Amino acid sequence: MTDELLQFGLLFGAGLAAGIINTLAGGGSLLTLPVLIFMGLPPHVANGTNRIGIVVQALIGSAGYRSKGLNPFPFALYLGISAFFGALVGAQIAVQIEGELFNRILAVIMLIVVAIMVFKPKTVSTALSERRTGKHLVYALIGFFFIGIYGGFINAGIGFVIMLFLNQVNRLDLVHTNATKVALVFIYSLGALGLFAYNDAVNWSMGAVLAFGTSFGAWWSSRWSVQQGEGVIRAAMIVMVTVLSIKLWFF
Repeated sequence: MTDELLQFGLLFGAGLAAGIINTLAGGGSLLTLPVLIFMGLPPHVANGTNRIGIVVQALIGSAGYRSKGLNPFPFALYLGISAFFGALVGAQIAVQIEGELFNRILAVIMLIVVAIMVFKPKTVSTALSERRTGKHLVYALIGFFFIGIYGGFINAGIGFVIMLFLNQVNRLDLVHTNATKVALVFIYSLGALGLFAYNDAVNWSMGAVLAFGTSFGAWWSSRWSVQQGEGVIRAAMIVMVTVLSIKLWFF
């Protein structure tokens, strides 16, 4: 019983940190996925279980943006549906891949995301006009199908990819980028979670605790000014992700 409480406490703490990190910058799954694996879940089950927190957090985030008058629809719906089908492909690959190979892929991805965090591209000027229709909508639909494949496969660090795409290709400012991101993540993550569940690759009790932590972290960080702490959190995350990636690769 004590071990179980300790396990749930660790899950809640990891979820809480991930919720705060995702609100500030993105990349919370880089912490929660390794934690689930190190707690004994097979990699594909850890991957599926992690989706519960992603779905719940994205739903809460999307509702929060709508309550503030930011409605990313129907643009987010179009992209979400495209990513939904891609996520089904990616999740099926994740279910079938060998655990050791998955761990090594995750380790490499974690280091790549750290590099993106360190050398983050500059955002485009918010004075430029948004591009949500015509050929740029087509570009986005194609792009988010492939982004959905990655999201369904592992999802770790995908927030950076989505934000970079929406800002650079569709010229959305950062506020509308975030609002669009959480809405479409919710849509395609439902597909990924459904496929993992169909393949019996979800630990619902652990996922529920994780989801509670991520939701609370997102709720807290969205209501308090944490800009001064962003640099500290980013630095700490870089160190933690680097250590965890080394452990995933070698141990």
